[in-house]
Amino acid sequence: MTDTVLEIKNLKVSASGKEILKGINLTVKSGEIHALMGPNGAGKSTLGEALIGHPNYEITDGNIIINGRDVTHSTPEERARQGLFLAFQSPISIPGVKISTFLRTAYNDLYPDEKLPLRDFFNMVKTAMKDLDMDESFISRSVNDGFSGGERKRFEVLQMVILKPKIVILDEIDSGLDVDALKLVSSEIKKLHDSNVGFLIITHYQRILKDIIPEFVHVLRDGKIVLNGGKEISDKIEQEGFEWIEA
Repeated sequence: MTDTVLEIKNLKVSASGKEILKGINLTVKSGEIHALMGPNGAGKSTLGEALIGHPNYEITDGNIIINGRDVTHSTPEERARQGLFLAFQSPISIPGVKISTFLRTAYNDLYPDEKLPLRDFFNMVKTAMKDLDMDESFISRSVNDGFSGGERKRFEVLQMVILKPKIVILDEIDSGLDVDALKLVSSEIKKLHDSNVGFLIITHYQRILKDIIPEFVHVLRDGKIVLNGGKEISDKIEQEGFEWIEA
């Protein structure tokens, strides 16, 4: 896999006229694991959704660059084609759109020249579902329709495995997962990391960081990254919370 670099430069983001992110600078490279932590309301999910191009957020300044290409004002589809993927904190349901159709359409859009035969594609999907302990019957269900919180998160990871992104943003991927499910999800994330995928793990707690060790930890408060370091930061946050970190 070709190395990929995501650069976030002085990113400022507003929603409904209110500034939420106030100048974010962050670089994530292939093969790196970054954790973005912070208290509720700090702007963590806003960053993830702004990076993927959610229409509810307005970028008022700064740049999002992937491999030297400025995608600040590109569509979500164009960002995905550059290798960016976001696993949502609260994935929406899409009644009437089958998982099989959803995955096949997305895959063909990202890899138009691959022309993977239908049987081979669904064998790949079924193998990934087995690894995630998802019943094969899910493939004929509508996207997230009637899914539990844990099932929605597993489907986010299934998409990640099938679509093979280069930079992955995980927004609270561990919420709604029991211990066994978290182990399965962490295992799939580790496999992708071994394939030189870069990760930005957005989390409030250290739960997932016990299985997936970040090289870099960043703390977001009041729309700004106020602290950068390594795993020692998340360890201290687990013991003392966020109060010791100045905004």
